Amino acid sequence: GVCSSRPLSSASKHSQSQNHCFSSSLILFSYFHLIKPNPLPLLTLFCYRDSFRASLIHNSFQMEKASSPEASPKPHHKKSFVTTLMEAATLRSPSFKEDTYFISHLKSSEKKSLQELKDKLTASLGPDGQCTMWGIPLLSGDEKADVILLKFLRARDFKVSDSFHMLEKCLAWRKEFKADSVAEEELGLEELEGVVAYMHGYDREGHPVCYNAYGVFRDKDMCERMFGDEEKLSKFLRWRVQVMERGINLLHFKPGGINSIIQVTDLKDMPKRDLRVVSNQILSLFQDNYPEMVARKIFINVPWYFSVLYSMFSPFLTQRTKSKFVISRQGYAAETLYKFIRPEDVPVQYGGLSRTNDSQNGPPKPASEFTVKGGEKVNIQIEGIEGGATITWDLVVGGWDLEYSAEFVPNAEGSYTIAVEKVRKLSPWEEAIHNSFTSREAGKMILSVDNTASRRKKVAAYRYIVRKSCLD
Repeated sequence: GVCSSRPLSSASKHSQSQNHCFSSSLILFSYFHLIKPNPLPLLTLFCYRDSFRASLIHNSFQMEKASSPEASPKPHHKKSFVTTLMEAATLRSPSFKEDTYFISHLKSSEKKSLQELKDKLTASLGPDGQCTMWGIPLLSGDEKADVILLKFLRARDFKVSDSFHMLEKCLAWRKEFKADSVAEEELGLEELEGVVAYMHGYDREGHPVCYNAYGVFRDKDMCERMFGDEEKLSKFLRWRVQVMERGINLLHFKPGGINSIIQVTDLKDMPKRDLRVVSNQILSLFQDNYPEMVARKIFINVPWYFSVLYSMFSPFLTQRTKSKFVISRQGYAAETLYKFIRPEDVPVQYGGLSRTNDSQNGPPKPASEFTVKGGEKVNIQIEGIEGGATITWDLVVGGWDLEYSAEFVPNAEGSYTIAVEKVRKLSPWEEAIHNSFTSREAGKMILSVDNTASRRKKVAAYRYIVRKSCLD
């Protein structure tokens, strides 16, 4: 039998203090230094990404707008100054093009700077001196060593003396901090794992992604437990460096390879004053010791005043710096993240399909992406389900605020349609649907998302697995 998937359409507080605004701008702009054929047969059990696409094309994935009375022309409203600034802030600069780190791609002056930096490092260490960083000997002449040295040069605009000074200080800090061993340490901060800062999946280009969310620190008791004294603060900073080191360990350090990570920072409920000292120390550590390690910095759930501040400061930033930054206002996390990260790798709290324990079951199962336009109702039909088979599905729509339902329609005439999930309204913050159903007879599953009450276009994704009965 054939298992195909066909999305069809049926008629298809902002009062913040000036101090909060200023401290938020410090948090944002401090980061500038840091990042200066036919569908597959059912017997395969899993429906992979390519089969989704082939099925979508094969079945002419078209969405028609739901019938509605013709709307009267809307009066033209002049945009306010704040609205104009917010829209400007959401416009991203041309995408950042990461360095390839091929020596042949360097300018002659840059090649000269690289050799001079090597000479300086050799002179400072002596003929028999050795130093390593992330397990790579810096004077080995290896291409991996060149990648690291070029990061320090790039961070200081290829000024050799400045780059060497930065490199020396970084080597000294790593030795004193014992950074080479921190990734394997047990620091006893399990309550922060997967909540405050954590590596999770990869972007579409293969960069490891680090998520940061500090909203939990609105809890005064949590702040006291983490930052109550110098010892606690020192331990927290060590934990945060540990997360960074684990991300760095996923990099290739190879010309043409993946040599930087993606940072996603969630500003929702982030306390400004309580985190100011901690944020400054973290950023100082990162900008001094991890040059050119971030390919892109994505801010999500950004308050309106944050967007305005960025739009005001951005004209003073270099094109290279601006191209690394993505600013996404509140309620648009999924739309923004899907541009860079596949839905199956985006955490469920941000409109994706990835749950905390998914990695225990191997690589994430690919999802099919689609959009739901304003005024549309989209039906996803999953056909070819045999009697006794179990279908398990995941479905999400970014910023939901629409109605969802699921029903099973038997093939046999006279059989009754089964309401697997009754129609219900999903709030904007709902996580992805995850459900399963075992059919007694052959038929198809229909998943419906009804966006007819909204004018907003929304990103969406789904995936499913059909397992045949063990009795077959």
